[in-house]
Amino acid sequence: MQFNVDSLVTVVIPNYNNKELLNNLLISLSSSISLNHIIIVDNASQDGSADFIKKNYPEIILVENSSNMGFAYAVNQGIRLVKTEFVFLLNNDTLVENDTISNLIKTINSSPNIFSVSSKMIQYHNQNLLDDVGDEYTIMGWSKRRGYNQEKTRYIEDEEVFSACAGAALYRRDIFDEIGFFDENFESYVEDMDLSFRARLHGYKSYYSSKALVYHYGSATTGSRYNAFKVKISARNNIYLIYKNMPLWMKIINGVFIIAGIFIKYLFFYKKNLGKEYIAGIKEGLSSRNKLTKSCTPLINSLKIELLLIKNTITFFK
Repeated sequence: MQFNVDSLVTVVIPNYNNKELLNNLLISLSSSISLNHIIIVDNASQDGSADFIKKNYPEIILVENSSNMGFAYAVNQGIRLVKTEFVFLLNNDTLVENDTISNLIKTINSSPNIFSVSSKMIQYHNQNLLDDVGDEYTIMGWSKRRGYNQEKTRYIEDEEVFSACAGAALYRRDIFDEIGFFDENFESYVEDMDLSFRARLHGYKSYYSSKALVYHYGSATTGSRYNAFKVKISARNNIYLIYKNMPLWMKIINGVFIIAGIFIKYLFFYKKNLGKEYIAGIKEGLSSRNKLTKSCTPLINSLKIELLLIKNTITFFK
């Protein structure tokens, strides 16, 4: 199947510092899409990223924020400017293969019910290991980064996943107008799971594209895998996710599992001296949840999601 990528896709990259990594990404993209189909939203970088883009990549559409507005706000700015059928979201610490975008298009075009497609993300510093091949969600309120630290020779078939990882995912642009954009209350972290949950409530699915290869440096913007900021905001956002998207009957059925999941995670972070931050995030999520707009919860679609959450819980530790 032959198609013109430029006529179908616009790339949106939220950026905060790391202009060297951003430059590497743009070089990797230049062989597969025209620079004027790239939108960079700069969240008030302090390393001269905006000036660097203006000087070296004048064709790129650049949006400059006066302060760091977070991931969700930045990507929404970019998505609203997109006129093509698809939008490809990329973290600034990634590299893409020449045929990555075309393979994502092939996967998303396999069904009109596919809203988003996750790439096969590979660890840049150990390219024999996977970083993410789509995300799953469970009745315990836990998400799972599929494939993490597993051999890259695995996951060789396209398949359905609960959520695409927004660090390198293709989306149908028009469905955002139907279901809403990334929830800016989340700022950063878990916002892609919230979006995918909401899409499923509307009857759409997420997939994984096995041939769409993306290399990920990892934690280039916010630091290590676990830190006080990440732990607190992720804990808060997990509460937001449950409050927004689960109907009352689902909260009741899953309640004991969600409480157990919170307790186990608290013990995990306590051992890493981050227990206070985790509890602070939970408390903030509970105290501020009423500012959120709840998702629609059609019974049939929410029943399908509940069955999928049960299945994901059973396979979580495999």
